[in-house]
Amino acid sequence: MTGILGKKLGMTQIFTEDGKMIPVTVVEAGPCCVIQVKTLKKDGYEAVKMGFQEIKKEKRVSKPMAGMFKKSGVKPHKILKEFPMGDLKVGDLVTVEKFARGDNVSVTGVSKGKGFQGVIKKNKFAGGPASHGSMFYRAPGSIGASSYPSRVWKNQGMPGHMGSECVTVKNLTIAAVKPDQNVLLIEGAIPGAPGTYLEIRKGK
Repeated sequence: MTGILGKKLGMTQIFTEDGKMIPVTVVEAGPCCVIQVKTLKKDGYEAVKMGFQEIKKEKRVSKPMAGMFKKSGVKPHKILKEFPMGDLKVGDLVTVEKFARGDNVSVTGVSKGKGFQGVIKKNKFAGGPASHGSMFYRAPGSIGASSYPSRVWKNQGMPGHMGSECVTVKNLTIAAVKPDQNVLLIEGAIPGAPGTYLEIRKGK
C-alpha cells in the first residue's frame, strides 16, 4: 500500500514524552474503497482507483460514473484517485492502519487561494523607497526594453492570480495514528485550508 486519500481538518499541537511541543496537522484519512483495478494487460499499467467519502444522493452522479460504480458493485464516492499499488481487489478498504508513527510521507493538496495580488506579495519584489516623494512604492517598474528585444521577457514577474495551485510537500513525518477515528497526525503544515482533500503517499 503506497497511499490514501484524506481531508484536512486543521492544526493543533502535541507534546512528546520529554516535553517537546510539535505542531501537527490533523487529517481524516480513509477509509478508502477500491473502485477499480488497472492491469498491465488491459490498461497498459498497474494501479488501483480508490474512492473517498460516499455520495449519499446518487442522483448527483453522472451517468458514466454511475455505470462505473454499478459495474464495480460499490457505492458512488466523491473523490477518486489512482495509486500505483498491487495486491488489492475491488471492494477492499484502505485505512490508516496501513501507516505507523514515524513513517515518511508526501502530501499533495490545493493551496489556499489569495486572489489577485501585486508583484510584492506574489513575486517578492522589493518595491521602491517609501519616503522623499519618490512616488514609486509597490509598482512593478519596467517590464522590458524598447529597441531590444521589443517584447516582454519570458517569466517576467507580473501581478496576477496567486494560490489555488496543486502543491506537494515531501518528507513529512507521521506523529500519531488513530485508527478508531480514521485520523493521521502529520508533523508540520500541509497545503490548503481546512476541508481541502489530500493525497497522502508513503515516501521512498
